[in-house]
Amino acid sequence: MTVRIAPSVLSADLGRLREQIEAAFEGGADWLHVDVMDGHFVPNLTFGVPIIRALRKLTDRPIDVHLMVERPEHYIDDFAGAGASVFTFHPEATVHVQRHLARVREKGMLAGLALNPSTSISMVEEVVADVDLVLIMSVNPGFGGQEYLPGATAKIGRVRELLRRAGSSAVLEVDGGITTGTIGAAHSAGAEAFVAGTAIFGARDIAGAVRGLRSACAVHV
Repeated sequence: MTVRIAPSVLSADLGRLREQIEAAFEGGADWLHVDVMDGHFVPNLTFGVPIIRALRKLTDRPIDVHLMVERPEHYIDDFAGAGASVFTFHPEATVHVQRHLARVREKGMLAGLALNPSTSISMVEEVVADVDLVLIMSVNPGFGGQEYLPGATAKIGRVRELLRRAGSSAVLEVDGGITTGTIGAAHSAGAEAFVAGTAIFGARDIAGAVRGLRSACAVHV
């Protein structure tokens, strides 16, 4: 199974952003992950369209955008125009989920659906044909640096089985508390893309931290 490592810009030093991103890619990172929070859907306020434009100038790698905002459909066109590659949102934050997934695809991005720890996987089942990525939140979203919730591992396995039964090639991603100590279990359960913030940008050796996460997956194959 392909392993994608997606460093979360939320944990980066914005004053050294170019340097730290380059170090992450030197270590083998595949995507950049950007958490967009509006202070309503989750209790924090972070990035918007300008950071996507800035990152796009720094790299041609995929930019994986996770919107933790109310009414994410209002931002589809703007993020597509700024250069986002993946647009993931929460089903609880909107209505007409299928319509918005289709719109994301129309704008040339991969369409992702995020599941909070208490969100049923049935949310994916109903729109599985329209989803390119499923993001399992292994923490309650809103802040970086939280610990991985052990129950996420079983949920990853259930979603992997759902995708297999549906014949879906959607990427299964996990975000929250990913470290060398937790990534192996998530990978063994069926996750293939891993968002890591503190474990990468909080390390003295950023490139080495990325390599360490990938190696920890290999150990659990």
